[in-house]
Amino acid sequence: MDFNALYHANFKLLDDAVADWSTLVKHLEDLKKDAEDGLHKAALKADWAGVNAQVSREFIGKTAGEFGDAHTQATSIRNILRDTRNELKTYHQQLTDAVSRGQKKHLTVTDTGKGGFTVMGNTRPDWGSDPSGKTSATNQKDVDDLRDEIQGILSKATESDNTAKTVLMALVDQAKMGFSDASYKDRDAAAEAVKKADELAKLAKKDPSKLSVADFDTINDGLKKYANDPLFAERFATDLGPQKTLEFWAGISDPHSGNYELGQKRLDQFDDLQRNLGLTLAHATQSDSTAMTEWKRKMIDIGDQPIHGDRGGPMGFQVMSNLMRTGDYDDQFLKDYGTQLMATERKLTGNGDHDNTMWRFTAASSWLNRIGDDSGNDPLTGYLKGLSNSPDAATDFLNEQYISKDDPDNPFERDTDGNGKKGKVSLSNFQYLFEERDWPQETDAHGDDLVTGQNNLALALEAATTGHPAGEMPTADTPPHNAGQAKLVESLFRSVSESPDRLTGHSYMSDSMGQIAAEYMPDIHRELHAGGASEKTLFPVAGTAAKLNERDITRFLYAVGQNPEGYAAVSLGQHSYTTQLMQYHFEHPSAYVGDPAFSEAENLKQGTEQIARKAGEIEGIIGAGRAYQGELEGGAKDAEYNAAIESAGSWGGTAIGIGIGMATEPMTGPGGAIIGDAAGTAADEIIGKITEGAMRDSSGEIIYRNGEKFEDTSDSTYKLVELAARKAGENSGHRYPLIEASVATAAEDGFDTAGTKVHKYLDGEGIPRQLDTED
Repeated sequence: MDFNALYHANFKLLDDAVADWSTLVKHLEDLKKDAEDGLHKAALKADWAGVNAQVSREFIGKTAGEFGDAHTQATSIRNILRDTRNELKTYHQQLTDAVSRGQKKHLTVTDTGKGGFTVMGNTRPDWGSDPSGKTSATNQKDVDDLRDEIQGILSKATESDNTAKTVLMALVDQAKMGFSDASYKDRDAAAEAVKKADELAKLAKKDPSKLSVADFDTINDGLKKYANDPLFAERFATDLGPQKTLEFWAGISDPHSGNYELGQKRLDQFDDLQRNLGLTLAHATQSDSTAMTEWKRKMIDIGDQPIHGDRGGPMGFQVMSNLMRTGDYDDQFLKDYGTQLMATERKLTGNGDHDNTMWRFTAASSWLNRIGDDSGNDPLTGYLKGLSNSPDAATDFLNEQYISKDDPDNPFERDTDGNGKKGKVSLSNFQYLFEERDWPQETDAHGDDLVTGQNNLALALEAATTGHPAGEMPTADTPPHNAGQAKLVESLFRSVSESPDRLTGHSYMSDSMGQIAAEYMPDIHRELHAGGASEKTLFPVAGTAAKLNERDITRFLYAVGQNPEGYAAVSLGQHSYTTQLMQYHFEHPSAYVGDPAFSEAENLKQGTEQIARKAGEIEGIIGAGRAYQGELEGGAKDAEYNAAIESAGSWGGTAIGIGIGMATEPMTGPGGAIIGDAAGTAADEIIGKITEGAMRDSSGEIIYRNGEKFEDTSDSTYKLVELAARKAGENSGHRYPLIEASVATAAEDGFDTAGTKVHKYLDGEGIPRQLDTED
């Protein structure tokens, strides 16, 4: 900071800038509210199809989000400018006061040009009469003290000015197009984040074998504190660089690295470091800065190379994928990364013709994962976990083509026309990973096979099909299903239908499969309903409906029903959906017109009975799967089903998360559903009673607590559907006693239909004996 610039500073322009930014913040706050309440919510309500459903709704959602980011960024800029302005004013006043005090001591401060200054003592007027020969009116100590004081003020002002410039430029660089969501209350907070990033990156660049315990603690604590700070994350990642990032984690995590002290004293914290580093890098990839763009490109480029070059070591993909297990990475980065990862997989497996020995764990392998039991040598395991946190990237990746049928080196042949003659087929990444890949096997400390990779695939599928991170429930902000998600669900149902053991042989996937089915209840009900065009009003779907068929639905749900977690998700999702749908139609009795010749009341009764019939059919299909498992494993398995239902208590408060897919007024709900003002209340109550074990049938038995007998599940279902109609009527304010009395019979009919379909579509295999006897 120049002496002259600070001493004669005019802060009017800076005051005006702060005032202008404050005004802009206020305006953007209003625009943000208008964009969300008006633009975005209106788009979610719109009954769009085709390109509009796929593109326009997503574009409007992102546009509305930009207003929120613009408000955040403008607020941060205003705060930093205001803080810097206030600090510079303080330093200006301190400088003015210092010069004034110096003048009283006969000291003069002079600008020497180029930002410099000098302090001199004034000449005494009686210098000629002083026998000592002293000519100055003051002593050297006063001169030195004033000089040091002024230099200190200028140094602090310089730091304030320079750090403000640094953080403002870094803030703007975060987003090449649009705005950043980085939020800072003042300049000091932003500047400290950048400073800390530089310090930690310098430490992490050290040879991992020479890192001390103190170094480890400093890095781990710093990453934990700042992992979600945008400026810190970008600065740390770009300072460290892609190559050093890989060397750092591999060197820390690998027991062969030679850093025995860390292995002895901090092994139990390696998982924390992996999480914190992963979260930091994930946040960093959201930045569009030039440096970060280059970081992402380089990381992908070196993915198929040994990290130590000619000296070998694990591949870049093997190291980096383990850092993707935590955090929400940038979608485009994940897509580009995944494309190159699968290209490497094809190269190492002969396009999938044989297993990948390069990514198999051996005694000489590096240990790259500290979260869970698997070693992390298969990069697809960590990458798929990353996709489970990034739904859009997961959808694109799993739908992406793995290999074309026209590729001369394509090893995959199938019966393509049903005549027994095999031909080459194209496969998507989903089909390859779910149906064909030879997954590298590992065992845990007990000798049991690890299935982390396939389980992470199920989580990625859950995110890819539902539009929200795996393990979460949909919310009011979850958009309607798009064409890519619907296409993937169609492929999933068809795949399991073709070969049920793809799921029943990997039952640990069923919790995710059950969640997927639960969130596609509108699509499933619509396809099971043979009502032609009328199903669009009886079972409306916002967004793109999945085109399923009766055979695939039956075989898929039957397979899911053979797992306790999968069964619980489908059952609770079905009851939530049914209750809300009934409530909606009670509130809007003219919405469904099954027969134009019928009165409104007759159509409402017919429509509600159809809803109950489909509920019974779905419960019958998954109930048959449960009964089959009960025959195989007896009461112990039934106890697992009961425990799964009880543990699904989170459904009680988020029942409306399943939604009804309504493309009508009055309001938009989760997954793009349009729900009534009171929707969810009745569903909440019913789901709560199921999960709490409070619901009992006429014999006093708890609902769904005995699934070994098919007829017991039937009794539970139709009684619960009857209660759903009554509760829906109470909550809508429109009771229909005749309808309430008829839905139980309709549900029983649906349950009987389920038995018929299980027989028809399961080819006599895996059917419960009691169902086989009854039919």
